[in-house]
Amino acid sequence: MTPRPTPSRQLEASAFTAILPVLALVPVWLLALAVFWLPVRLAWPVPFWAFALGYLAGVVLFFWRPVQRLVLTRLLGARRPSRDELEVLRGPWLAVTQAVRVPAKRFVLAVLDADEVNAFACGGHLVVVTTYAIDVLPDRELTGVLAHELSHHLGLHTVALTFGQWLSLPIVVLARVGFFLEAVARAATDTFASGSPALTFVGRVSSTVLTMAAWVFQLALVISNGVGNVVGKAAELQADRRVVEVGFGRELAAALRRFIASGESGTPSSWRDRLAASHPPPRTRVAHIEALLRARRPAR
Repeated sequence: MTPRPTPSRQLEASAFTAILPVLALVPVWLLALAVFWLPVRLAWPVPFWAFALGYLAGVVLFFWRPVQRLVLTRLLGARRPSRDELEVLRGPWLAVTQAVRVPAKRFVLAVLDADEVNAFACGGHLVVVTTYAIDVLPDRELTGVLAHELSHHLGLHTVALTFGQWLSLPIVVLARVGFFLEAVARAATDTFASGSPALTFVGRVSSTVLTMAAWVFQLALVISNGVGNVVGKAAELQADRRVVEVGFGRELAAALRRFIASGESGTPSSWRDRLAASHPPPRTRVAHIEALLRARRPAR
């Protein structure tokens, strides 16, 4: 008996919990945005709230397929599939989209040049697969991987993630600018002010202030990323559940077993490693998928 497809779009619990890392970014995002707003205000007297709302409205572009294809893909370091890569992806991709009853052209496939078996979903329609996954995985296992990434979109898991990426842009810029200016201030102090205690003191203070400012922005990104990794594990398991429901659980489990056999899937041994991990261990996911498959057998 063929599993009945779940609705093409269904708001899942992980779509709500994914808001937590976005909320962690908001205070520092407002601070970073104020830095950009101040010079703008000198030329154009726009209120800060209007400036902030205008920036938020810009995230809509990240959900527009042409922008995802032309801009977001490049920001992620990915590219359009070559003719040969598209030939490999076409069969598994059509099988997945037909199973969940969504048009294949609604989503954007992209390829990331990387020597690891990996894939991820981003934006409202983007699915990225590594060249290594395309070269190594058989069609059956590639189908399971694509079904998992499409499940993130169908569960609306990527919506909050995309908002978080959009909010983090000014924070990332200021963090990098802060560290750059700190290095410049330190070098200038050592070069030009070494003979003057007063200038050396001013230079050191300026360098310290710039370092602290840069770390404020950097720390916000680290905290948001850590919270995102914690809540993201539930999204991975929910996506795996949807894959089983649409009939590709065995295919995904086979791909995960291949990943385990490759030796690349180390199990986190410390709390820091577990916090830094964005996915549950592959063995945990395989066990979860097998349990779901066993639970479905009596119904068939």
